[in-house]
Amino acid sequence: MKRIELITTGGTIEKTYDDSTGQLSNRGSIVQRMLRHLTLPDTKVHVQELMSKDSLEMTNADRELIAKVTRAASELSDGIVILHGTDTLSTTGEHLTATIDPIRIPIVLTGAMRPYEMKRSDALQNLTEALLAATILDPGVYFVGHGKTLRFPGVVKDRENLTFVSGASTS
Repeated sequence: MKRIELITTGGTIEKTYDDSTGQLSNRGSIVQRMLRHLTLPDTKVHVQELMSKDSLEMTNADRELIAKVTRAASELSDGIVILHGTDTLSTTGEHLTATIDPIRIPIVLTGAMRPYEMKRSDALQNLTEALLAATILDPGVYFVGHGKTLRFPGVVKDRENLTFVSGASTS
């Protein structure tokens, strides 16, 4: 049985529509709804709802909290998945790479370009890929989504193509 710690921080992947304001916003984690659509017979997923923020609102203190929680969870888990907003996912990935030493397990960041609640969302695909990746990758910090596994450092958001790429491939 694989043990995965799933840490939620908010971002587009978890945004929900507010009928009263007509806006998409982070109002709490919806990851349990997403997990109900998956079959994970050999995997135990423990969800830790850390924060519910648009990643553009994240501070250095938020990133340090994510690193602290990730360090602690790595002692009890076989892999970690962090749901994160895509706008600053790279910043958090770089921070984790620089501040967690040694990295003993896979630490996977993922998010979505379209919220889970919207049609044609990439949220469930990316969550599924990230959970699998956290059980099979070597220790390190990664972005996983859109059929890709990219290892930090050097992962950047490709805003034109709405995905992530290795920084080396954007030169």
